[in-house]
Amino acid sequence: MGEVKVYRVIGRITKPNFKTIFRKEIRAVKPEDAVEEIYKILGSKHRVKRFHIIIDKVEIVDNPDDIKDPVIKALTLGEW
Repeated sequence: MGEVKVYRVIGRITKPNFKTIFRKEIRAVKPEDAVEEIYKILGSKHRVKRFHIIIDKVEIVDNPDDIKDPVIKALTLGEW
């Protein structure tokens, strides 16, 4: 197992009656794992199929101050 990093995944949902842009921060070992987690989360919360999700960018968030999600930030800084 590698080191867990924080990834910011930016993309679009393009359902016929629901179009939106999303930005989500995920803790994962590899960028592929972060993308898979996005598919899982959006599929369960918004009932979006994988072919309706378009991933535009996956980037590593190196600085903990740049993390927007308070839960991910607390987990990264070891506050929980």
